[in-house]
Amino acid sequence: MKEVIGKTNILSQALQKKSQDILNAMELVSATKESLNDFRNNGWDSLFAHVKLFCEKHQVDMLDMKARYTSTRYRPRKNVNHVTFEHFYRVDLFTSILEKQLHELNNRFNDQAMELLSFSSTLVSKIHPKVINIEQICLPIKNYYPEDFTEQEIIQLRYQLEIFNIDMTKNPKLSGVSTIADLCKGLVETQKCETYYLLDRVVRLILTLPVSTATTERGFSAMKIFKNRLRNKMSGEFLANNLVVYIEREIAENIDTKSVIDEFKDLKGRRDEL
Repeated sequence: MKEVIGKTNILSQALQKKSQDILNAMELVSATKESLNDFRNNGWDSLFAHVKLFCEKHQVDMLDMKARYTSTRYRPRKNVNHVTFEHFYRVDLFTSILEKQLHELNNRFNDQAMELLSFSSTLVSKIHPKVINIEQICLPIKNYYPEDFTEQEIIQLRYQLEIFNIDMTKNPKLSGVSTIADLCKGLVETQKCETYYLLDRVVRLILTLPVSTATTERGFSAMKIFKNRLRNKMSGEFLANNLVVYIEREIAENIDTKSVIDEFKDLKGRRDEL
């Protein structure tokens, strides 16, 4: 099952990245599910051929796949439908393992979750990157975010999108975006996030969609390092500040220590020089 492990590892490593683009994650999940499903339906012959070649190369005796399979682990029951070795390895092991993998992926990324993730593709279209489908934006907003947008705001969002479709064609910072994150940055850099404040709210809601639990797991791991037996009375605010610096240490390494000391010094007059 080397292929199954390899394919699921690619997906697992990609989803564990600290920063993950939603569109890329959605496409990778769909591709992995399709690949596993195809391997389940058509991969047995190639797998069996590799096993047979391995046995011949290393002079390992091959089982008679047409022979009746008998379990050496459990006592055989009466009136049990006996199966062949081929049926056992193909159906009970090969197909069963792949179906479990697909079942886990379908539970984690069900149709509703995939539909919500695909909602982000309507803002950044690869086919028509300079046109936003207004209907495909307003309808999911009404269905999935009823508490974040009133009926009046949804109507106003439609008007903002119509104007934004025209405005973005004239602004290279907006028309050239390829990801949702770039669109959010473009709105801030062009200071259009205030003009199209409802669109900006939609983009930020999409960016907070939970693609993986990697960031949360890192937070819990860091908490175990900081809040140990000797520091179990650490206050919540002080713990949170330390965790931010530890988790975001790539950013913290670029902070000038002298500037932090100067800012801390300016907050309050002190008797001694820092």
